[in-house]
Amino acid sequence: MTTALPMTVPAPGLPARVRIHEVGARDGLQNEQGTVPTEVKAEFIRRLADAGLTTIEATSFVHPRWVPQLADAEQLFPMVRDVPARLPVLVPNDRGLDRALTLGAREVAVFASATESFAKANLNRTVDEALAMFAPVVTRAIEAGLSVRGYLSMCFGDPWEGPVPVEQVVRVSRRLRDMGCDELSLGDTIGVATPGHVQALLTALNDAGIPTDALAVHFHDTYGQALANTLAALQHGVTTVDASAGGLGGCPYAKSATGNLATEDLVWMLHGLGIETGVDLGRLTATSEWLAGRLGRPSPSRTVRALGGAASHKES
Repeated sequence: MTTALPMTVPAPGLPARVRIHEVGARDGLQNEQGTVPTEVKAEFIRRLADAGLTTIEATSFVHPRWVPQLADAEQLFPMVRDVPARLPVLVPNDRGLDRALTLGAREVAVFASATESFAKANLNRTVDEALAMFAPVVTRAIEAGLSVRGYLSMCFGDPWEGPVPVEQVVRVSRRLRDMGCDELSLGDTIGVATPGHVQALLTALNDAGIPTDALAVHFHDTYGQALANTLAALQHGVTTVDASAGGLGGCPYAKSATGNLATEDLVWMLHGLGIETGVDLGRLTATSEWLAGRLGRPSPSRTVRALGGAASHKES
């Protein structure tokens, strides 16, 4: 397959390089109805690293009852531990951290909510109760020499509560930062953010003492705004962007959600802007086509479809 490349036309005021935090192997696959074989997951991670991605979220050490798709975390992580990339894993509690430490994980993440409704739906706790649960996990992880990322869901809108006030997000973000999280990923879980809202939140977080270099953005493309919102974040100085190869994943609370921002779509835009990523778009596209074949459906990524052809998902 010959990979077309965008014409490079830099725009002023943007970072020279962006680190892509690839979430396809965890956030992308966790919503798949059919069980994806552990060997396929491992090969997916290896192919992503071969395409140049340097941060690949590998799995989540949650109870198998919560996320059956990730019940093979103990089997998967040793299979990819030698991959030349950062391999963060999600840990929901002390038990999850114990499992991650036993297998030699060096980076972990906790998953909080900016809203009470989602905290109760996702964690069966209030926001404060969830933060109290995470605090000792973060402390132990830091004492063990691990870096800790804090995911924050529903930063822009909530399916039950509607628009989320900026000050509410700032309050929970500040708690996670004070807890010891060295990076915060701001999640637009149902994909309702718009660029002005993104920049207003980032400014408010800076005003609250959270530096831009401690922030990452995680957009969903429900209303087609993910790339526009990413560009707004880049203009603010954000240099870490979450994305999912092939656009895998979505939110079960937004029926119209089209999933995570596709890594290929992000790379196309960044390379067109002259922003370095270290990612080989051809290899990345081929990886998403390969996985789509194993999932039995075409990739939702517009770039994968444009470069690979509509029939690529039929490949075995």
